[in-house]
Amino acid sequence: MMRATRLAKLNRMADGSSPRVLELCSGCGGMSLGLQAAGFSLLAHVENDPVAAASYAINFSPPVGVEKDRWAAPRDMIECSASDLAEDLGLAEVSGEFDVLAAGLPCQAFARIGRSKLRSVTGDEDAFRNDPRARLYRRFLEYVEAVQPVVIIIENVPDILNFGGHNIPEEICQTLDELGYHTSYTLLNAAFYGVPQMRERLFLIAYDRSIGQRPTFPDPTHAAELPSGYEGARTVALKYIPAENSHFHPIPIPAADLPGAVATKAALSDLPYISEHYRDPGEMRRRKLTDKLPYRSFSGLSAYAKRMRAWKGFETGGETDGHLVRLTPRDFAIFRRMRAGADYPRALQIAETIFAERLAQESPRPRKGSKRWIELRNSCVPPYDPDKFPNKWWKLEPTFPSRTLTAHLGKDSYSHIHWDSRQQRVISVREAARLQSFPDGFRFAGAMNAGFRQIGNAVPPLLALSIGCHMLSQLGSALGRLTDDIEGAEAA
Repeated sequence: MMRATRLAKLNRMADGSSPRVLELCSGCGGMSLGLQAAGFSLLAHVENDPVAAASYAINFSPPVGVEKDRWAAPRDMIECSASDLAEDLGLAEVSGEFDVLAAGLPCQAFARIGRSKLRSVTGDEDAFRNDPRARLYRRFLEYVEAVQPVVIIIENVPDILNFGGHNIPEEICQTLDELGYHTSYTLLNAAFYGVPQMRERLFLIAYDRSIGQRPTFPDPTHAAELPSGYEGARTVALKYIPAENSHFHPIPIPAADLPGAVATKAALSDLPYISEHYRDPGEMRRRKLTDKLPYRSFSGLSAYAKRMRAWKGFETGGETDGHLVRLTPRDFAIFRRMRAGADYPRALQIAETIFAERLAQESPRPRKGSKRWIELRNSCVPPYDPDKFPNKWWKLEPTFPSRTLTAHLGKDSYSHIHWDSRQQRVISVREAARLQSFPDGFRFAGAMNAGFRQIGNAVPPLLALSIGCHMLSQLGSALGRLTDDIEGAEAA
């Protein structure tokens, strides 16, 4: 039965049908957007965050016959089985519906950066291992058995390769081997694929063994020098790659003659100049995420900006939305004085200078430790320990890609301070979307914090597009050779 189900899907794809996708943990749809642009059809998705599920439904139309409210409904992949999903959406028997099973499984349990916080909150030294999100990959494998896809794609943080000394992707691959797949995994950096962001992620791809094709990964389209720290992080992540019989694919390396990575200034310069947060905070408070502003008049519009304005199905005219920024008046003066590339320790030095200047303006000068002295200090100096939060703040470098955007943007976007000191602010929601390669016509449900969180959680659409195009190329070549074999196998 398993064999016949996948053969029928391969036969349909060989006849020219677009591969049909079910995505688990879809978020607002970054991976789906890239796969759709590559030529895949979006048939269903599962996302338990109601706001992200709403964003998905805003941007992607439901398949014919699927009701809009069912398409937009949040679902938990633990509570909702594959057959439950198919029944809920009015689809046929689940194993025959989906050709591709994709998932951006929650990364918080795997990321080393969050493990200390999880320990402090729970008091459990092994809290990251016991986090229920760390076991979702097993639920994913149950979906594989139910759906019988011919293509599988998983995205996660590199630390999933070294989860307390355990290589989870290798375990997944071994299980998929037993289920009749050829599998590979590697690390891809989004900056190598046209995204203006240094974002390293694990990707695992599997093909039904009948295709006779072991998955590979797209060649980089852009070159960039990895910042300090990336090689060390890679070394830690790759520590548990097996010496023999590994499914690990060598990390693609950019060719020397490729164009340079897209820089933040090229990516963002045509977006609106924002100063309301310090000129008229009331106006910023009244602004909604859906409110639109015109693009800046800007000569020499970058190819990247043009692409974000003209993405098929998400084209914009002369304006776009998402121009909300945080109102943090204590720090505007610090942002203004910071140099590009400066981090929190430097910001703290600047804050101390501003505090000293403010003290000098007082008459009489407040006594250290007095109520007025404390009041002034709190109005100038952030309270964070630079030894504990060395990278809490960071000012974008206009001639380089951005650092990684994370879901923590929903709580604190100081990791991405705009390079233009005149604007003295952190990035806006639309600027974060641009850095993640969401087109300007892509809309986000919810308010500002929810928008930031959805963007930080997403797979960069341009990276997903590169992967999707590469997979279709591999599948097309293989299916062209296999048509006769598939028909013969079905007859047998």
